[in-house]
Amino acid sequence: MSETTATLRSSPGAAPRTDVVIIGAGPVGLFAVFECGMLKLDCHVVDALDAVGGQCIALYPEKPIFDIPAYPQIGASELIERLAEQAAPFSPTYHLGQQVVRLTRTDGSYIVETSNGTAIACRAVIIAGGSGAFGPNRPPLDGLEQYENRSVFYLVKKRQDFAGKRVVIAGGGDSAVDWAVSLADIAAHVMVVHRRDKFRAAPQSVQKMRKLTAEGKIEMVIPYQLSGLHGEGGMLNGVRVATMEGEEKLLEADRLLAFFGLAMELGPIAEWGLDINGFHVAVEPSTMATSLPGVFAIGDIATYPGKLKLILSGFAEAATAAHAAFAVARPGEALHFEYSTTKGVPAETGANA
Repeated sequence: MSETTATLRSSPGAAPRTDVVIIGAGPVGLFAVFECGMLKLDCHVVDALDAVGGQCIALYPEKPIFDIPAYPQIGASELIERLAEQAAPFSPTYHLGQQVVRLTRTDGSYIVETSNGTAIACRAVIIAGGSGAFGPNRPPLDGLEQYENRSVFYLVKKRQDFAGKRVVIAGGGDSAVDWAVSLADIAAHVMVVHRRDKFRAAPQSVQKMRKLTAEGKIEMVIPYQLSGLHGEGGMLNGVRVATMEGEEKLLEADRLLAFFGLAMELGPIAEWGLDINGFHVAVEPSTMATSLPGVFAIGDIATYPGKLKLILSGFAEAATAAHAAFAVARPGEALHFEYSTTKGVPAETGANA
């Protein structure tokens, strides 16, 4: 848990005051800090993880991202570094390793309370919490727990950890395909287990995987599903797979990467009286406003007709929400819109400037 402190308007003994509390320190939340800062709005940022970056850092820090403007390819961790650097001039206060548990409206403002007892008073709230709290969907295999985080993993933190290993990758989505392609040149052997010969991944990535398969660098194990684990002391030496008809075989392996998606949970957000649609918060796309006055939602957690779940869409939503939040945080003040090329980055930000 860590907090980076900014100068705040507050009275002795009172909850610190700020213009905007941003819930979620993923890429969209970090860009919201920048957009608010450009409007001279102070921000506090709360995230349950111990570091900024959200899923980019927690799930795929070394995964390449190809759809960020001006970057033909950028690693997830580098993207977060650049976004944090972009937000830094506005001195946001980060409350990491804690979750927002309560949102209370009082006298036109909100009190945001976190799981470690922090209370923050603010005029506006921007929810940028991705798809809420998340965790991996685990395959139903006997004795799985003894192998987890030793030889069975649900994400890749360091690509080099799999160098020279016999790696079984289970799944048919983007993560499975992307990591099969990425690890093919450093692993001793890569085996992709999937129940059918059709993948729910970007066509270009699937094409790369099939090319590597034709070159003998990837082995396709189709149509099979995970059936059991073999090893001792938490270290694998084999993964058993089976067809729907019960035909089994054993794959010699040192590591298993299981990519079956994430189990999502909105957590306390679901109790705040927001208009919830599944695991998403309904918003008005022209402002990103939710059903609660002064509360906005952006990124994957926000939904509206025509919504595209892309980081770049979240960036645009952050700008929209920041401008809408200005009217809430500074009632009666006129907002004179200027392009960043005209005004640059303000040397001093927020109400304390």
